[in-house]
Parts: sequence; structure tokens; C-alpha cells
Amino acid sequence: MAKIAIVTGASRGIGRSIAKRLAADGFAVIVNYAGNSVAAEETVGEIRKADGEALAIKADVANPAEVKQLFDKTIEAYGRVDVVVNNAGIMPLSPIAKGDIEAFDKVIATNLRGTFLIFAQAAQHVAEGGRIIAFSSSVLAKSFPTYGPYIASKAGVEGLVPVLANELRGRNITVNAIAPGPTGTDLFLTGKTPEQIAQLSKLAPLERLGQPEDIANVVSFLAGPDGSWVNAQILRANGGFA
Repeated sequence: MAKIAIVTGASRGIGRSIAKRLAADGFAVIVNYAGNSVAAEETVGEIRKADGEALAIKADVANPAEVKQLFDKTIEAYGRVDVVVNNAGIMPLSPIAKGDIEAFDKVIATNLRGTFLIFAQAAQHVAEGGRIIAFSSSVLAKSFPTYGPYIASKAGVEGLVPVLANELRGRNITVNAIAPGPTGTDLFLTGKTPEQIAQLSKLAPLERLGQPEDIANVVSFLAGPDGSWVNAQILRANGGFA
């Protein structure tokens, strides 16, 4: 029987690449999405076209009832959960001096509260030998202006990872986070000028933006047999960006 993976925020960008890669690795994949059902079904269609197994389930990771339902529906459909990848995230930018509490609350709700809620359900339901993978960001090391709320949310995620790893002692479940550097997705590229994108592309010694597939490869490693001894770590998949 195939192992089962839940990937949040899987309708586009890095999440879609992760879902496709895990399906290629032999997982049945739950393609979670918050609002864009058309894009989520496109992801499912691409996976099925490649002879994989996938199912789209809507849930806002910031909503406790919807997160519980995501896991309940997964278990109802497949009977188990082996891997959980919490990729869903948002990145509103605002200087701290502006005091934009609405932007702050929104990014904390999705990125940090969402991780906490996904972790809570994963801790209850992931089978022995399973994997829990969160997402941070390599921008933490740069402290760029306007990234305050986003960096605060991701710093919180990094704090949760080793705590959950310790709480799951004895169950043979690993808990890690991946911290991508600049990656060529809509989330990253939107609102940036070609000059800004070119500048950011040059920051890493490898002198290019990451691609969603670069990040999916790291998820594949952590979720697969070769990643079994990596636990409570933040993997900075960033080409040397930081």
C-alpha cells in the first residue's frame, strides 16, 4: 500500500512541485489548498496524468476546525497519514514603523499559527516512522527591511520544530523544517522589479534563483528512507544565500 502525504499550499509554486515529486516517489498525495480549487485540481490532474494518486482537499491552515477536517478526510480516504509537509505561507511586507497590525496578524495567523495547528494534528495522526516537514525561510539571516512580520512568523516556526521533535520521542517520527532562499515562484516574484530580481539572483554563490524543484528535492530526501537520521533540523536550501 502506498504511503500517504499531505502537502499544504499545494495548488501552486513550491507546494505544487513538492506534491508532484512525492507522487513520483510513490506517495498518494493530499493536495491541500486554501481557495484556488481550479489550481489545486490542475495539480491533481498533473499527478494523475503521470500515473500518480492525488486528492484535493480545501482547508485554511489558520483555522483549527478546517485543519482537523483536513486530517479527518485524509484518514477517511486513505486510512493513514505518513508524511505531512506544511508549505502554506504568505509574505506581506511592511516596515515595522508603519505598525500595520493587520498585516502582522495575517502573516502570523497563516505562517505560525498554521504551523502550530498542522503540527498538533500531525502529532496526533502521523504513523510511526513518519515525517513532519515545516517551512521557514533563509531570509531570517538577512534581516531585510519590511520583512519584520514575515521573519517573526518564520522564527517562530523554527522554534516549534525541535520542541515537537522532542515531544515525539519514541515514535520514530522526524520533525524538520526547510528554509529556502530566493526561489522563482509567483509569491516571490510578485511586486519586484526585474532589477531587484536580478540582484537577488546574484546573492547566492551559485548566482541563480532557486527553482521549486530544488526545494521539492530536499522534501523528497527528508520524506524518503535516506532522510531517516535527520531530525529537529532547519535545512537551509538556498545555494549559499545565507
